[in-house]
Amino acid sequence: MTSAVTPPPPRPATASRTLRSVTDLLAAGLVTPAQVPALEDVARQYATAIPPAFADLIETPDDPIGRQVIPDGAEIHTDTTEDPDPIGDDALSPVPGIVHRYADRALLKPLLVCPLYCRFCFRREHVGPGGGVLDDAALEHALDWLRTHTGIHEVVMTGGDPLMLSARRMRAIMQALEGMDHIHTIRIHSRVPVADPGRLDDEMADALETTRSMWLVVHVNHARELTPQARAAIRRVQARAIPVLGQSVLLRGVNDTPQALEALLRAQVAARIRPYYLHQLDPAPGTARFHVPIREGQRLLASLRGRVTGIAWPTYVLDIPGGHGKVPIAPGYLHEGPDGTLHATAPDGTIHRLARERG
Repeated sequence: MTSAVTPPPPRPATASRTLRSVTDLLAAGLVTPAQVPALEDVARQYATAIPPAFADLIETPDDPIGRQVIPDGAEIHTDTTEDPDPIGDDALSPVPGIVHRYADRALLKPLLVCPLYCRFCFRREHVGPGGGVLDDAALEHALDWLRTHTGIHEVVMTGGDPLMLSARRMRAIMQALEGMDHIHTIRIHSRVPVADPGRLDDEMADALETTRSMWLVVHVNHARELTPQARAAIRRVQARAIPVLGQSVLLRGVNDTPQALEALLRAQVAARIRPYYLHQLDPAPGTARFHVPIREGQRLLASLRGRVTGIAWPTYVLDIPGGHGKVPIAPGYLHEGPDGTLHATAPDGTIHRLARERG
């Protein structure tokens, strides 16, 4: 049984600052001179940012870490199946900074800036250095929308990356949400703990404390991302009694083998992170090279049933294009037999009739 929960020590540092340009990537040895013209075309459309902590994990440009963040000339080619707003954020945004897709919860996007720009991001048309932060008036307008919609019980802070805010601004948002009696739960979705763990210091962790049910959801796609530094950042949050969940995207060449996915799930549990979602890739423009077909994803998860503890088992989800919401797409284990009873497929592939259950 594979058990790769401890990432290898990082290689010598490749950068002392965030890599943001094709010139930076060339100097770091992550792209070749022959790639430069095509990558300059990509740079005119999509931002690049690779913080030192993440750059240090890249062993080769096309390894599971580099593949996620190093731009590729294929990004400027949009497939007919791809959409600049694949999950309908724009259509479901009643005011700037708010997305309202489900009756009882809403997204709050206080900024559209990230520490790391993933090449498969479903918001890649919107995020980037020009995305900026909601100014005071726009943020207050978004908070007012939440105040007046008392059917909203959960606020999911996303972006961009909420942990790119200052601790002062984060604390102010927490205080505003605490003042809304109908808000019971707050979730923060972030890549910061693995991309730039130093940003999640004690001051920021203190700013997350609230009387509400608070959850941090960390986006991690490969076991090697959970470095000692990342684990230390996550522990700062856990020490404040804030539970941490994990979400990942199923990506070709990153975590699309039983060995890689098992290692990722085990690494999360070892860091006291409960795997929450395994996302089917959203069809954002220029992301076809990362696509893993759903049927393949189902077989991949099925191969781990019985090998990986249920604590590590994520919900495999598809965000239906057009803003119709997430649905679970896990492999099925129940089938109707010829006699009308249900049959269950065991982890070893054997099929068993459930005499008391009918289809």
